Amino acid sequence: MNQFLARSFPIRGLLNGGKIHTSTPAMAGSVLRALPVEVTELRGQNGMPFGVFYWKRMMSSASTETAKALSPNEKEKDKKENSLTEEQKRKEAGVVVSSYWGISRPKVTKDDGTEWPWNCFMPWETYRTDTSIDLKKHHVPKTFLDKFAYRTVKVLRIPTDVFFQRRYGCRAMMLETVAAVPGMVGGMLLHLRSLRKFQQSGGWIKALLEEAENERMHLMTMVELVQPKWYERLLVLTVQGVFFNAFFVLYLLSPKLAHRIVGYLEEEAVHSYTEYLKDIENGQIENVPAPAIAIDYWRLPKDAMLKDVITVIRADEAHHRDVNHFASDIHYQGKELREAPAPLGYH
Repeated sequence: MNQFLARSFPIRGLLNGGKIHTSTPAMAGSVLRALPVEVTELRGQNGMPFGVFYWKRMMSSASTETAKALSPNEKEKDKKENSLTEEQKRKEAGVVVSSYWGISRPKVTKDDGTEWPWNCFMPWETYRTDTSIDLKKHHVPKTFLDKFAYRTVKVLRIPTDVFFQRRYGCRAMMLETVAAVPGMVGGMLLHLRSLRKFQQSGGWIKALLEEAENERMHLMTMVELVQPKWYERLLVLTVQGVFFNAFFVLYLLSPKLAHRIVGYLEEEAVHSYTEYLKDIENGQIENVPAPAIAIDYWRLPKDAMLKDVITVIRADEAHHRDVNHFASDIHYQGKELREAPAPLGYH
């Protein structure tokens, strides 16, 4: 049984024989308009009517009144708008919803108006590689640390040559999984150092992290070209696990040695990609069309081939070589990286 509230408007004679009546009709009307109630007329024992409010839960009183006030056209329009979900409205507005948290981003398109297909990089992160960079530049080892770094890299190259021989696609895949580690480790440690000492980094944090990202994009490209076998994937896991931890400790102990080793590693990468290009030119490796991810990342022509991809990757490696040798030279001078700003136009 529904609850009811036996209350009247301002009354007189509350106890006058059970007769209850309102003081003024105007006041009763105002309350009726204000409250979501139904009024039922009841009669007492003596047959005299008295007014009470029978309170009834009104689930949609406001919407009902609004619906009555709307014209047929407005009702149809309101129904149509309500039928559209929030997701549909955002899609019509060109907004992509990535999760139920409502995190969204504008729709990204290419210059020709087609939809941007990549989530791992955006159009403003693409660039054209400077292929005119000097590929034969070599840092002659002079100090003990330089010679140690140079010999270490040469020793590390031996198992790679034995395992991969002239399968330069697989070799490049292995090189990129290793080459993408130093930038991330160096950028991470410089980031933490900047937080601890409340100091600027001179742009080196961003430069090293961009290097790591660039090397990762090399890997994503090579994976499209060379489908690695299960044992090659296992080798990648092993080498990356050992190299990451070793380089992390090395960078803590001697950043100048760490950057010098990376500089020599990049010199070897330039050499390996040069041999890769020779095999393509000699017909030993098929010059297949470039992957779509490479065309968009390096802004290559639509008809770009594998040779074009290897050419721009080799130029990137040459730039990484120069940046890391430069960073090592700064440390040899007894300075911190923040005292010598990172090179502009990193790519």
